[in-house]
Amino acid sequence: MPSSSLRNTLLTALTALVFGFLGAAIWSYAGLADNHTRAFLLSNPDVLPQMVEAYENREAEKRLAAMGDEVFTPFPGVVLGNPQGKKVLVEFTDYNCPYCAASLKDVNRLIAEDPELKVVIREWPIFEGSDAASRMALAAGLQGKYRAFHDAMFELGDVSAAAEKAGLDMAQAEADAASDTVAAEVARNLELARSLGFTGTPAWVAGKRPFGGAVGYDKLKDAIAEAGEG
Repeated sequence: MPSSSLRNTLLTALTALVFGFLGAAIWSYAGLADNHTRAFLLSNPDVLPQMVEAYENREAEKRLAAMGDEVFTPFPGVVLGNPQGKKVLVEFTDYNCPYCAASLKDVNRLIAEDPELKVVIREWPIFEGSDAASRMALAAGLQGKYRAFHDAMFELGDVSAAAEKAGLDMAQAEADAASDTVAAEVARNLELARSLGFTGTPAWVAGKRPFGGAVGYDKLKDAIAEAGEG
């Protein structure tokens, strides 16, 4: 069993991680880090990860607020649902991500149920071999055929086949996919994702809240509803 000194050190380190060093100092100075508090935390170690998660979520919300409307502003044409919809869900996605593929049915269901829903897609190619698909998807957006390519890409898993099914002008699409404009959008999405603390796809933003994972239809619907109430 760790000594009392070691326990105090661990507690201080964890507190500093959650609240920052200044917060830890204030917490200790106020007498809150007493023996009863230490005993509670040692008996309930699951509280600390929850505190860390809450802190990280709060910081992500602050960074999102500092971005203004940037994360909600789509690349031309890269929107699902109603482009003028008043309810907005942002999705960071990768075509080689199985969890993104699994989430597609949830997103399509939400769109079908709510004519006011606008889903802004942020192409974030983090899996090997995904960059070409993301670039072609953005090129499809410039031709007004993003939805067709998006669905076909998840269905077929091949860029050329998806582009053909979506009916793209291939000469124009290939030129756009290789353009600086598209490259800048991919880089911007990477920076946005990193700034929000996302570590994988799918990742989402609804209202003031960023969150990650294949959370399912119910949680996405609840997040959109909460955003509308905020």
